[in-house]
Formats: sequence, structure tokens, C-alpha cells
Amino acid sequence: MTGDGGRPDVLRGPDNERVTTIELFFDVVYVLAVTQVTELLLHGLHPVGVARAALILLAVWWAWVDTAWITNWFDPDQPRVRVLLVALMGISLVMSSALPHAYGERGLWFAGTYVALGVGRSLFVAAALARRSALHRNFQRLLVWRTVAAPLWLAGGFAHGSLRLSLWAVAVAIDSTAAAYGFWVPRWGRSTPAEWSISGAHLAERARLFVIIALGESILVSGMDFGELRNDPATLGAVTIAFLGSVALWWIYFDRSADVARAVITEAEEPGRLGRSAYTYLHIPMVAGIIVTAVGDDLTLHHPTGTSGPAVVGSVLGGPVLFLIGFLLFEQAVLGVRSRIYLGAVVVLVALAPLGLALSPLPLSALATLVVAVAAVRSTVLAARSRHGSE
Repeated sequence: MTGDGGRPDVLRGPDNERVTTIELFFDVVYVLAVTQVTELLLHGLHPVGVARAALILLAVWWAWVDTAWITNWFDPDQPRVRVLLVALMGISLVMSSALPHAYGERGLWFAGTYVALGVGRSLFVAAALARRSALHRNFQRLLVWRTVAAPLWLAGGFAHGSLRLSLWAVAVAIDSTAAAYGFWVPRWGRSTPAEWSISGAHLAERARLFVIIALGESILVSGMDFGELRNDPATLGAVTIAFLGSVALWWIYFDRSADVARAVITEAEEPGRLGRSAYTYLHIPMVAGIIVTAVGDDLTLHHPTGTSGPAVVGSVLGGPVLFLIGFLLFEQAVLGVRSRIYLGAVVVLVALAPLGLALSPLPLSALATLVVAVAAVRSTVLAARSRHGSE
């Protein structure tokens, strides 16, 4: 949507809700980013390593989702917007390439490119929008928040060790809470969801595509690992379970809830409110859950037999738990319901943790996948019965 007072030559028309090819092309870079986050977590399965990976994931998410919001208002088929997306894509490529060594020699590269993304987008909007529009003021507020966090990111790039992690933790906390506080700025106040007049259908589709990116990366990692390992029964079983686990997560999100949620945000009186809560914040645990699940699949593929350590149990069970918690919150925010089936699946997965320490990774992974798959099928069956009963 345009927002009042905008310059129509760069803004989407009111009926233009489609996701363009340049947006899909932009997303290609974030396939690399998600892969890099997965590898970072895989090689840092300890408390500090998990904190580092979580921080980087949040940065990647804000880099992507802020751009998704930009293209919700600005028409990517317009030359200036297309040039912006290509520039952001190039910067994102450098940022993604720096991720594996973000806590080493590439820290400043990562921080510099991340700051360039956040500040650059906002400067473009400030130049492209009429000054009297509400949207212009909103992006001025956003620019203030991103500018406040920028010195912390850059200082962290120069720092080392725990100081870098601490500085970046404060910076990502500022970036992550900005929307929740309405980008409040002294004298300017805060923006309200009513001022963020968005195309709900477009934002929902962009979020769905990022979930596909994360799931696709999970399958990619499993496939690459399988190609490099021995083709024995245990390895074949592990890759099959990993694939079925990805299918189960896909089924939960896309079977019906994604389409229903898309319809709800499209028809909502204040789509900006749902866009902020359900699609900006509540997709984070779902994406994180997919990444953690991919790490568990990798560990299982490389060591399917033997005893499962805390890292294996935490990733194999924790990944689906994270995803399901995010999905439950998403459904609650958009549909006003909370599935007892998926809540029960979370309880079962958590209860399996003590048993998991006594099992090999392969049967543990099989149990986790079975719990998620049964919950997905059960939910689908009950939904089908409910639809038939109402007809």
C-alpha cells in the first residue's frame, strides 16, 4: 500500500500484492546466510556458541525482514527500487560471506555491512517519500534507532572476544525491540500499527518464502552430508528421518494455517499490527527451530550410533520444540487459537530429554520425527473432520 503523501512513481499500487522476481532473486543470498548460521551453530554447541549463533540469526533476520517491509510499500519493478534491491543484495552477500568468521577476523566486515543495510534502506526511504507523509516520519524514527545501534555494531567489529559479543548483544537488542516500542523517539513520539498501512497478503507471502528457504537449507545440508558419508543402513535411515522431519515441519506450517493466516491479515483492519507481531517477531522461533533441527540432523547423520550427548539431545528435540512454540504463538496471534495437539507434542518432546541421553542419535531422531509427524497428521485429520461437519 502507498501511505498518504507518498510519491506514486516508486510505491506499489493498492492492488499490487504479488511477490516479484527481483524479490525472489534477493532471497537467494539469504539461502547462504541461513546455511552459514547453521554451520556457526554446528561448530559452537556450547552456551557461548549458542549465544553467538542466536545473535547472528537475529541480525540476519532483521536484515531480511526490514527489506521485506520496504518492498511491501515500494514497487520492486520500478528502476530505483530495483537498483536498491540489487545494492542490498550485494551488501547482503558480503555480510553472509563474513558470517563464519564474524567472531574472528571478519567481525568488522560483518558489522559494517549490517550497518550499511540498516542505515542505507532508511536513507533511501527518506529520499523517496514525500516529507509530509506518515510513512516518511515512521522511517525517520526507524533511521534514528538503526543509527543509535550502529556505533555498537562497529565498535564490536573492532573489539575481540567477550567484549565483541557484549557490544553486539546490546546492538541487536536495540534493533529487535525497536518495532515493539513503535520506534519511539523523543518529541516525535511513537508510530502505531494503524500508521503502517501494509499489504498483508504480500508480507505473509514473503514470510512463507523465508520458511521455505530455511527448510530448503535443512534438506540441502542433509543431502550434502549424505553424499559424503558411507551408504550404510544407519546413514540411510538418518537421512530418511531428516527428510521426513523437514516434511513434517513443512506440513504443520503450510497445510492450512499459512493460507488461513494470509487471509486473516489481508482482511484485517490493522494489518500492520499482525505484520509486526505474527510475521516480524513470531516467525523468529520457527526459523530458529528449523535451523536447530538441521544441526540435529547433521549430528545424527555423522554419528547415528553410540550415546547421545547433551548437544545431540538439545538439537534433535530442541529444534522441533522451538518451531512448535513459535507456531503456537503464531496461530494464537493470527487466528486466536492454540492447538492442544501441538502443545501436547511440545510436552512429549521435552519429556523425552532424559530418555534421549540413554539412546543413540538415530532412534532419538526417529522418536522426535514421529512425535512431530503424528501431531501434524492428527491436526490435519481433525481439521478435515471439522470442515466436513460444518458443511
